[in-house]
Amino acid sequence: MVSTRSLVTLVAAVAVLALGAANPAGASLGGGRESVIADRAHLAARLSSQVLAARTVHVLTLANGAERRELARSDGTVFAITWKGRSRPDLRQLMGPSFAAFNAAVAAPGARRTRRPLDVRQSDLVVHAGGHGGAFWGYAYLPGLAPADFSAAELAQGLP
Repeated sequence: MVSTRSLVTLVAAVAVLALGAANPAGASLGGGRESVIADRAHLAARLSSQVLAARTVHVLTLANGAERRELARSDGTVFAITWKGRSRPDLRQLMGPSFAAFNAAVAAPGARRTRRPLDVRQSDLVVHAGGHGGAFWGYAYLPGLAPADFSAAELAQGLP
């Protein structure tokens, strides 16, 4: 016999995966330059970009003051994103195809569910996020796509 908790967890996981598959919007994490433009349009945000040595930092500023940073390699591939703002971001849209791996890690049996910041560390995906009503923040990156001189510490700059 299946427990009610197991059934609820299974239904929730299937629903999240189905919603992720139904959203064809430009995916940020792992996407190319076109995904940055799609994100700007999707979020109705102001875009500014700064070219650094081995990467470009695209800053998307929303009308409500929230900010998203998308870090792209020299070939245009987005390997990291950060967010901070008054409301929770649409992680499915920000993380694109990586959302399924993130969701699986969070929903895995034995995954810690506490009030502490969320911390997912896998060989192909790292996510650190937290916040409370009125102040949400976080970052995600794909270690396999990051340039050699990249440090996750630079993602935490400007976040609580």
